[in-house]
Amino acid sequence: MWPVSASRTVYANAWIEVVEDDVVRPDGTPGVYGVVRLRQPAVFVVALTDDDEVVLVTVERHTTGPSVEVPAGGSDGPDTLDGARRELAEETGLQAAHWREIGRMDALNGVCVAPEVVYLATGLSPAAGAEQEVEGISDVRAVPWPEVLAMVSDGRIHDGETVAALMFAALALGRVT
Repeated sequence: MWPVSASRTVYANAWIEVVEDDVVRPDGTPGVYGVVRLRQPAVFVVALTDDDEVVLVTVERHTTGPSVEVPAGGSDGPDTLDGARRELAEETGLQAAHWREIGRMDALNGVCVAPEVVYLATGLSPAAGAEQEVEGISDVRAVPWPEVLAMVSDGRIHDGETVAALMFAALALGRVT
């Protein structure tokens, strides 16, 4: 337990809030703990084609540079499925006929309050509303499932949340026991 004696927001924007908490550490000494809080849950979409391929995007991240990921983003509210549908269309130009929530996780839980929901999307077809340039996406491609696993193994996919979303998908699809 980390009792909090005071809390103050030191930064906020439309997506996050950074809070400093005056805490008592587990050893009993006082300290300051910085926490990043997402304003809304994030969503991750593992979109699977009829040919057993995963739709991946390459996005230019300000923090880490180019990153191969599943489509993802903010939910814009409590209805995470609406956010997942929007993110899939914006990032890939696709829509899905079938959606299934396959997992929930917390990103960087040592420094963040960042709830995330993972969806499996199937029955893909073209959709209006793609905004790849705005999103910083340079590539959208469908990759066979075995190649996706190789990409995780050799580090071509290095985004932790994408790796976790793919694990949820592997479990949901019965590919891991």
